[in-house]
Amino acid sequence: MAEAAAAQQVDRSTIVRIRTVAKEGALAALSASKPGKGARARDYELEAAQAEVARLSEALKEMAVRLTLVEGKGRWG
Repeated sequence: MAEAAAAQQVDRSTIVRIRTVAKEGALAALSASKPGKGARARDYELEAAQAEVARLSEALKEMAVRLTLVEGKGRWG
């Protein structure tokens, strides 16, 4: 660090601070990244959400049919 500071004509604490900021930034970026994220990577949360949407859509269709039948019976009698 002393050599880098002398080469750049700055105080050694500046080099220490730059090193710390770079290390923290790299660690933050690494922790925010998703390993395996690529064209072939599967997004399990998205797949689970899509399955839940499909399940709820089917349940909604079933309830709409039942409601139509119940309301229709009320009008008949």
